[in-house]
Amino acid sequence: MTSPEQEQEQADGVIQPFTVQIPEEALDDLRRRLAMTRWPSRELVDDRSQGVQLAAMQALWQYWTTEYEGRRVESRLNALPQFTTEIDGVDIHFVHVKSEHQEALPLIMTHGWPGSVIEMLDSVGPLTDPTAHGGSATDAFHLVLPSLPGYGFSGQPVEVGWDLDRTARAWSELMRRLGYDRYVAQGGDVGAGVTDRLGRLGAEGLAGIHTNLLVPALDDPASLPDDGDAERAALAAIKTFQTSGIGYFTQMATRPQTIGYALLDSPSALAAWMLDHDTDAYYKIARAFLDGRPSGNLTRDHILDNVTAYWLTGTGASAARSYWEAYGPDAPAAGSRPLPPPRIPVGFSAFPGEIWRTPRSWAEKSYPTLNYFGEPERGGHFAAWEEPELFATELRAAFRPLR
Repeated sequence: MTSPEQEQEQADGVIQPFTVQIPEEALDDLRRRLAMTRWPSRELVDDRSQGVQLAAMQALWQYWTTEYEGRRVESRLNALPQFTTEIDGVDIHFVHVKSEHQEALPLIMTHGWPGSVIEMLDSVGPLTDPTAHGGSATDAFHLVLPSLPGYGFSGQPVEVGWDLDRTARAWSELMRRLGYDRYVAQGGDVGAGVTDRLGRLGAEGLAGIHTNLLVPALDDPASLPDDGDAERAALAAIKTFQTSGIGYFTQMATRPQTIGYALLDSPSALAAWMLDHDTDAYYKIARAFLDGRPSGNLTRDHILDNVTAYWLTGTGASAARSYWEAYGPDAPAAGSRPLPPPRIPVGFSAFPGEIWRTPRSWAEKSYPTLNYFGEPERGGHFAAWEEPELFATELRAAFRPLR
């Protein structure tokens, strides 16, 4: 006979198929709440320095209420294989697309905030079927796209402690359950933090990592080189972010529950909060709604797919709490000894519209095992979302030496 502990361990290891099913009542409630939106008076400046501009939000609202098809989230996700599995007490939702190419390299990609697996959907084809997107069969990946705990269709943690390290360990366990004994990992935003920790923890089977946000730069920018134009420009951009662009970060890292009440009560408030992330992405998104001119893949429908997914899953507050866990002053890992850099190969791509464009010298200082540094000509903070084909090209190049 098995013990209760063994039975629980076996139950935790079960991987179950998952299908998104949105009740019509949920969509009716969304429409009703949107219709009841109360608007603030117009900002008193001509830029975003006071926050999301009224004209941009009203244009988004108009499209959301009159043209957007509410079941897009359901149909887009259900077009791909989805699963759930319980890891460390939380149900983890993930998309798992296997390539038809036999020698495909397993890849786990992690989204961030205010993103979700939605932002990665259009990179699935280029990564799993490269021959249809300008690559060769030897560039193929088996793709795993998990939803972070508290985000999307993953469960919401009911206890503290889900910091970056714990999430990284959960991803290691997920890849083990899927039978991948050798794989690579990628992430941006919060996902860059998770991927960085996977590398530093020396996760079993992990052969290399790639990120497009240099997480160590925020921890201690003063320790990085500052003797060139690119370095000084990056330091200036970080200073600007820390003084005038970090409002959402500070709120969620210190008082996530407070903002959570608004994010669960008003879809318009949720959309505004999610838009107010970084200058480059904000103006690209605002332009898509105001002028109908998307930047790459950042179309009105794709943007609202992501916002609608947050609303329908009711994860505004739980996603915000992930910042308290990872970056807040009371985070369980606060004050812990920094882990050494990864010993495995590291790739990095510096997209031009990122909050700060990372110089190669910074990537080399942060990652002594850096073996790829790319500087794409387009794209910003949400690189996989905005430029999926270009993003896939970067990953192919970064991981090609590891095949």
